[in-house]
Amino acid sequence: MSTEATKVRRTLQLRFTLPAANSEQLAAMIKAAAPFYQMFGNAQVRLLQNVDDPTKFIQEIEYEAQEEWELNRQRIAGDVRMQTYLQAWRTMLPGAPEIDVYQDV
Repeated sequence: MSTEATKVRRTLQLRFTLPAANSEQLAAMIKAAAPFYQMFGNAQVRLLQNVDDPTKFIQEIEYEAQEEWELNRQRIAGDVRMQTYLQAWRTMLPGAPEIDVYQDV
């Protein structure tokens, strides 16, 4: 019998619009937050910019996490590191991002 916890694979998408098409500050913040993303477990992060409307972006975070951790999103939302990261996002974004979590089928 395996003692390893059950892991689930998820894709988190954040869709947002910036006031200008300049993505340098956003890309720098995402790069600086790389260690934070590992909180999600084996995370891969990428930033996509819409070619038809360069002010629109999607940030994708693909991660693998323990099933019990993933099911307790309230605890994650209350984590101090998560709150700090979200505050940095709020200072850069004029509105709330759209956030969706997907799983492979």
